[in-house]
Amino acid sequence: MAHRLDAPDVRPAGALTSFAQAIADADSAADAERRRALRRMKLVALGFLLGASVIFLICTWAQSRGAASGGAAPWIGYVRAAAEAGMVGALADWFAVTALFKHPLGIPIPHTAIIKRKKDQLGEGLGTFVRQNFLSPANVETKLRDADVAGRVGKWLCDRKHAERVAAETATVLRVLVEMLRDEDVQHVLDRMIIKRIAEPQWGPPVGRVLSTLLVEGRQEALLQLLADRAFQWSLNAGEVIERVIERDSPTWSPRWVDHLVGDRIHRELMDFTDKVRRDPDHELRRSATRFLFEFADDLQNDEATIRKAENVKDQIMARDEVARAAETAWNAAKRIILESVDDPSSSLRTRIADTVVRIGESLRDDADLRDKADNWIVRGAQHLVGEYGAEITTIITDTIERWDAEEASRRIELHVGRDLQFIRINGTVVGSLAGLAIYSIAQLLF
Repeated sequence: MAHRLDAPDVRPAGALTSFAQAIADADSAADAERRRALRRMKLVALGFLLGASVIFLICTWAQSRGAASGGAAPWIGYVRAAAEAGMVGALADWFAVTALFKHPLGIPIPHTAIIKRKKDQLGEGLGTFVRQNFLSPANVETKLRDADVAGRVGKWLCDRKHAERVAAETATVLRVLVEMLRDEDVQHVLDRMIIKRIAEPQWGPPVGRVLSTLLVEGRQEALLQLLADRAFQWSLNAGEVIERVIERDSPTWSPRWVDHLVGDRIHRELMDFTDKVRRDPDHELRRSATRFLFEFADDLQNDEATIRKAENVKDQIMARDEVARAAETAWNAAKRIILESVDDPSSSLRTRIADTVVRIGESLRDDADLRDKADNWIVRGAQHLVGEYGAEITTIITDTIERWDAEEASRRIELHVGRDLQFIRINGTVVGSLAGLAIYSIAQLLF
């Protein structure tokens, strides 16, 4: 059992270690391949130099032997000049390429081992170059306009499969967030931001202002009409109630028929009165009710006694257990709904998210004005970022290069670009040979 309890703590660490080791192995394999390629190209460039040197020595030997025997063939001079210039070009370019990364032959010649000495300046220059040429507001706007981000996003979101994928990812994020949050913290925030905020101010004045606004707009008429209609409907069936009340409260000596006569009279008068109230919008009772509401709204705002009564009502409401535990109840219900919905592809939560995503995609796809607005928002946001934080973004380059060891930085840069630089040596040998041949040929023609 102890082994089972310990296993969950051990396996993630082992998995992370294996993942890190896999990355390191991949980098080592890639570096090894680069190292082999660099070595091959150095041998090729060296081969060109050695080839030019061998040709030069053979031609020199042939010319010296020809001089002793009466003269060498004329073409040997041309070949010798080309080989000699090729040697010079190969050596010069070998020096130039080597001087970037180290001192040639280990000799501390000035202005060599440039990357080692100028590592930080190179990093700063590279960061400045990237910021000025790639992260300028104009370049960012051009690239984003050409990319048609809003249109592409809209088309992608229109696909139901993509929308469901977004819903699934959103559900995963919701699950992680819900599981990360402590119930006590969320309940405390809800209680402080909602429940306490509701209870802090006085209820009387704001309720009075709202009521006054509604009364000025005549909104009470609908309520009064509803009450009048309900009162009339009640009066239609109130005969039995009236009869029971009269029988209960009438004198014992009163005859039964008199009680019925009085009850019928009261019932008819009640129906007639409630019918008049519901039919006449300007009835005195309705005007009295409106005046009462206006006075009550004014008292809620200005009368201290009414304001205190409203506060007492508020205190009684807020003291109820249902209100005191409202934050806890709301969070527990929301948490339960989220956790039950995120793992169910057919849940209403994920279905609504997917439907919303599809509608957003369709709007972006079909509404050109909305696409333009979205593109403008994206462009302005990106321009603000590169304008305000472009320097901070490029510090990733400069800070990373500054942290590199000079020797290690030079070695790694050579490992990545050194193979291509060997073509400079090869080209130097070829171009030098052709230049030497051309110069020698011109000299022979002129002199």
